[in-house]
Amino acid sequence: MEMEVDVGSASEASPSSSLKKLGLKNAIQTNFGEDYVFQIASSQDIPALAISLSTNAIKLYSSESGQYFGECKGHSGRIHEISFSAPASPHVLCSCSSDGTVRAWDTRSFKQVSMLRAGPSQEIFSFSLGGSNGNLLAAGSDSQVLFWDWRNGKQVACLEESHMDDVTHVQFIPGQQNKLISSSVDGLLCLFDTDGDINDDSNLSSVMNVETSVAKVGFFGNDNQKLWCLTHIETLSIWDWNEGRREANFEQARSLVSDQWNLNNVDYFVDCHYSSTEDRLWLIGGTSSGTLGYFPITQKGNGTTIGAVEAILEGGHMGVVRSILPANADQTSRGIFGWTGGEDGRLCCWLSGESDTLGGNPSWISSSLVMKPKKSKNKARHHPY
Repeated sequence: MEMEVDVGSASEASPSSSLKKLGLKNAIQTNFGEDYVFQIASSQDIPALAISLSTNAIKLYSSESGQYFGECKGHSGRIHEISFSAPASPHVLCSCSSDGTVRAWDTRSFKQVSMLRAGPSQEIFSFSLGGSNGNLLAAGSDSQVLFWDWRNGKQVACLEESHMDDVTHVQFIPGQQNKLISSSVDGLLCLFDTDGDINDDSNLSSVMNVETSVAKVGFFGNDNQKLWCLTHIETLSIWDWNEGRREANFEQARSLVSDQWNLNNVDYFVDCHYSSTEDRLWLIGGTSSGTLGYFPITQKGNGTTIGAVEAILEGGHMGVVRSILPANADQTSRGIFGWTGGEDGRLCCWLSGESDTLGGNPSWISSSLVMKPKKSKNKARHHPY
């Protein structure tokens, strides 16, 4: 593993009086060839970052120092999703793959501790843990949504009539863990109530038609009642999932955001980021050369707009960025903005705020993008398919 650290003084000029300095802290070379970084995941309980690679392996690093811990190997197909989400198990990392399995790993020993398998020749593109008791695992597969009881590994349901093509993303709704949203290449978003015996007839609550292949979705707003949706043709739509109503549809999203900065045209979208502290949502777009921009999405009255860029992450990557992981509150208090990983095989750590260790390629960030750490009551006590 090669570590590249850029240290230098940041430019004093600011593109806006409301922006703060942000720069590259570390760039960690995670591969020895041309392997991609697919996704970055972190735990709220342990200082570790998990990185899924195109080698079908998962590498573990320290989120504090960038130190390499070890790797988890066992998948025989592309790893589509990783998450520290196992109930009451902070050291357990879960992953799903095109090899048709969901696996759990102990990040202390790097050993596999359990495995759930779909049917023959099936791929698993996404998974989510939730349900009323927190022990229901849902997975998106080849036109199916599968369910297991996490405690005993028993498959409890298979929904095969709601979607007609690959199910690209599944997610239990935060705060309403009995409700699940699924998305698919067939262009549909399906809302399920997972209480009781799960089947297509009784548990499908509503269907929303995006009209093009869906890449990923996420939740935002008060009580997470709103949903953002990114598609494989780089469009963005905003929905009220409870009412099944589309509130905004940006079919020319790349052109719109490209007009909101002075750099190269935005080629793709990586993700959306929601700050519950600020109640604000950003669309994150990137260029083929590795520059990222955070573009605010604002809803006022009956209108939704995409505003001028509020953060630019530049100088860390040399290719397409695949994953962005925002820092949690504790990491933000230590001046960390987040991490990015991409097709250049790099894992980059970004600093925010006024810091003497900003990299030689300064970037910029709006103050509202920085998560405010929660105040402690104890003063003695010192987070594409």
